[in-house]
Amino acid sequence: MNQSDNWWENACESAWPLRFVDINLRSIGQVMFQDKPLSGLFFFVAIGWGSYAADAPEVAIGGLLALIVATLTALWLRVDTAALNAGLYGFNAYLVGIALTTFLALSPLLWVYVVLGGAFSVVATLAMTNLMKTWGIAALTAPFVLITWLLLLSSNAFSALPTDALPLSSLIEPIAPEAANPLQLIDFLEGMVSSISQVFVKGNGIAALLILIGLAIGSIAAAGYALVAALISVIVAHLLGAESQIITAGLVGFNPILTAIAVGTVFNRPGLRCALLTLLATVLTVLVQGAMVVALKPFAIPTLTASFVLVTWLFLLAKPDLAED
Repeated sequence: MNQSDNWWENACESAWPLRFVDINLRSIGQVMFQDKPLSGLFFFVAIGWGSYAADAPEVAIGGLLALIVATLTALWLRVDTAALNAGLYGFNAYLVGIALTTFLALSPLLWVYVVLGGAFSVVATLAMTNLMKTWGIAALTAPFVLITWLLLLSSNAFSALPTDALPLSSLIEPIAPEAANPLQLIDFLEGMVSSISQVFVKGNGIAALLILIGLAIGSIAAAGYALVAALISVIVAHLLGAESQIITAGLVGFNPILTAIAVGTVFNRPGLRCALLTLLATVLTVLVQGAMVVALKPFAIPTLTASFVLVTWLFLLAKPDLAED
């Protein structure tokens, strides 16, 4: 911990309002495994800018509202203090708030959903954390996926909660070859940039840059893996003939980025063997993302980070020996 970290930590120890801010910033940082308030601040600014650029300020507001509710709920439930202070009970809620305000139309009940989603995410995090202890793996963003899927599906049963940007439900059809247009260099770059910012559900170049800065503050390796995973996902998706617009919008690459950071920098010892394993996990996540899109199409709900969760769980359960020869 450097001197600036010590100053901030001492300030938080002496002032509860600062500790509350610190918890929420760390929660935002934990979306990409960064337990640093400054990383969280850059991510928060990135979401604010992305929402402003998309003329959708409700997305940034929804994420913040759900996060604050989650932190208060976690305090009320008397969760483990160390985990709370590290932001581990807020990052799922932040994603829930962003997703609900992205996929549901603005209405008074939307904000009720956001508040409920923030509270529910804490319960889901507690439940899944206890469940995953059986296998010794982390819950990751599974609580976010579960709660958001359930709330989005339930919106079909209530007329006061109209959907705004959910995928259309239809029979599964193979992709038309003409939809997989050849990508130019600018398309590859656009796909990489959008993949990074789509981790927070908003495709925007400036937001992606801010996210990369936030990642680099927490971990240079994580920022490097994010860039490489974004490139690999774009290349693999294009070679397999994925729809070009989906690639350039970053909708193929955001899950592989999270997988690469998790497998390559968080849960395994760094090294050549770890890097090769991360490459394998990244490619698999691209394939699983395609499978999830097809599987969920009849239900008219987005994949969210489900493919990241499934692949990372698979590689964590495998527990490979990555000791260097």
